[in-house]
Amino acid sequence: MTSFTTKIDLGNNRDNEIKQILAYVHEALIEKGYNPISQMVGYIMSGDPTYITSHKGARSMIVRFERDEILEVVFKEYLKNNSPVSEE
Repeated sequence: MTSFTTKIDLGNNRDNEIKQILAYVHEALIEKGYNPISQMVGYIMSGDPTYITSHKGARSMIVRFERDEILEVVFKEYLKNNSPVSEE
């Protein structure tokens, strides 16, 4: 019988879910006529969910994650696309 360990990276799935929700929230804010970047920054900085529209359930989706988790994904994605240094 061969025994092996399977590594499961739940962080990557969570990161992808956060990215999808950020895109969804971005779209909902645009549909309601808001400046999406300004509104999302306001939410991240203050923790006040009323910065995010309830249109299409966007507010209830974004509050499922801690703000620090959201920032971590945003920074990872930015640095992955803009940093000359690899974190591998």
